[in-house]
Amino acid sequence: MKVAEDLPHEVEEEKNVFIEMPDGVRLAARIWRPKGSENAPVPAILEYIPYRKRFGTALRDAITHPYMAGHGYACVRVDLRGSGESEGVLKDEYLQQELDDGVDVIHWLTEQPWCDGNVGMMGISWGGFNSLQIAALRPEALKAIITLSSTDDRYSDDIHHMGGCLLGDNLSWASVMFAYNSLPPDPAIVGERWREIWLERLEGSGLWLEKWLQHQRRDAYWKHGSICEDYEAVQCPVFAVGGWADGYSNAVFRLLTNLKVPRKGLIGPWGHRYPHFGVPGPAIGFLQEAVRWWDHWLKGADTGVMDEPMLRVWMQDSVPPTTSYQERPGRWVAERDWPSPNTIDTHWALIPAGLVPETQPVMPPRLEETVQSIQSPLTVGMFAGKWCSYASGPDLAHDQRQEDGGALVFESEPLEETMEILGAPVIELEVSVDQPVAMIAARISDTRPNGEATRVTYGLLNLTHRNSSENPEPLEPDRKYRVQLQLNDIAHSFPRGHRIRLSLSTSYWPLAWPPPRPVRLTVHLNNCRLTLPKRPARPHEDEALRPFEEAEGAPPLKRTMIRPEEHRWTLHRDYATDTSVLEVVNDSGTYRIDDIDLVVQTKSEEWYRSRGNDFDSVRGETLWQRGLRRGDWGARTVTRTVLTSNPEWFHIRADLDAYETDAEGEHRLVCKSWNSWIPRDNV
Repeated sequence: MKVAEDLPHEVEEEKNVFIEMPDGVRLAARIWRPKGSENAPVPAILEYIPYRKRFGTALRDAITHPYMAGHGYACVRVDLRGSGESEGVLKDEYLQQELDDGVDVIHWLTEQPWCDGNVGMMGISWGGFNSLQIAALRPEALKAIITLSSTDDRYSDDIHHMGGCLLGDNLSWASVMFAYNSLPPDPAIVGERWREIWLERLEGSGLWLEKWLQHQRRDAYWKHGSICEDYEAVQCPVFAVGGWADGYSNAVFRLLTNLKVPRKGLIGPWGHRYPHFGVPGPAIGFLQEAVRWWDHWLKGADTGVMDEPMLRVWMQDSVPPTTSYQERPGRWVAERDWPSPNTIDTHWALIPAGLVPETQPVMPPRLEETVQSIQSPLTVGMFAGKWCSYASGPDLAHDQRQEDGGALVFESEPLEETMEILGAPVIELEVSVDQPVAMIAARISDTRPNGEATRVTYGLLNLTHRNSSENPEPLEPDRKYRVQLQLNDIAHSFPRGHRIRLSLSTSYWPLAWPPPRPVRLTVHLNNCRLTLPKRPARPHEDEALRPFEEAEGAPPLKRTMIRPEEHRWTLHRDYATDTSVLEVVNDSGTYRIDDIDLVVQTKSEEWYRSRGNDFDSVRGETLWQRGLRRGDWGARTVTRTVLTSNPEWFHIRADLDAYETDAEGEHRLVCKSWNSWIPRDNV
């Protein structure tokens, strides 16, 4: 990344400012703004998240916010109530209290002498979520937002569920917040009250996984904060950004389709990262794009940003399968509007082991019903990667040949010409099963002439949710059902000579929690169809697109590495016990943030195991260790969560240990345990 040395404005920083809420609780903020802005007010840009401005996002904040401040904005990074140095207790995601606080923060911004009364919100993931959610509350000063890696639908398209299936990342994400919420505030900011605040959090935050598992269908809990319940509530312009390796790109298409306000969409090849840090690359000059957006909507400048196409995406070229990429070859393409009149639905019939364009005669002739069935091994999915890739380790899907032995596979003949798709593939199936609860995992792969199969996109469907996720209905064994499964949106180029492969399986563990019992799925092929959204090439238009600038930002924060990072995924197979274990290590090492002399340590380990085809043996386990240290002071937490199940119940066991260090050494301050049984609800 290029360091921008000469910004238009000199920047001054306030490392901590407390913003008092109407109930007296104070939220901690860090502010970067142009020098002298108290006499020449500027628009404000708010990022509002729980990830600890003091150290959690300090590295990216140092690159991002001073850059925008140097272009004439007051950038305000606020920790949610109950996080960082903010007071209170954080008890869950996106609670009404969080959103109300956000509205109050916006009002506070407009009262500051350095703010001209115009406010924008920007954030990735949690900050992208609450940017949309607060926009739907319509605070008068909020003039526009940039939402990255977020969703409009907290049930159907978030880290908790997919197609009515429980995601493995639900456990992983709950463990992230379990660890974050267990940390104390920094005594250098809050003073002697730090321990009191810490104890309040340790006692009050709770076990979020337990709360989430109590809502296995689309109920009021998930509808809250899902702006898809009323798109018209959002009345300010929206710039929606995602990445193909991320879990949140589908929302960009829905927002463009359903919002009525000025809007733009951008999707690159990236994982769950801001695009100026984008991996897989190419990273882009996203901060320059953000400044163009803000200049237009907050300053009224003519930047041309709204004269460009509504949607711009990275059309990914075919690549060999592997679990991580530094770069994804491809090119930028754009659509003036979305849905685009330029995409054409192409239909493919399913025949035994084959995919045939419906424009061609189906061979052999369908004189009578053709059926195929599968009961997938439990471990189909061990090579699926994460639902949400952070691109910080080998967490993408590997060669799909390692999965397809346990799936029904339908593959085209070699393509006679290159075919590019943009949008969401859809599968229509007629199926029957032998259990009341069953799932289908569907994958589309790009099969190379040497047989390697690279996953392009996938989708999941809990068949009890075939008609509704609010009111799931158990299946009647052996009865035929017509179902539709929409896969993740994607832009991909299948080269001439490659094959298109569709794979169907009845498990996808550990990306998704398996059904209660093994399932035999029968597919009645005569009434099945795959629809691919073909985008005919428009080389002159695509080549005429304005190129993105090189990624740049403010100078990075200085830190000293004490212990190196380590990121790895390891699959263990014990043939003696027929046990499979996927081990994930995400160790950020130990480092010191030099300007505040704070040593930070973070390490997570996850294990997803099962034995043979014993569905009762499925087990997810996470272990997080986090620590802060300065001189003789220190705080360390260890959180452990184990999730298991049987056909009727989910079982959670969790432990939290918090340790304090002083001049006399380390001692345990708090030890808490949970042991919860939660009924399965058609999952």
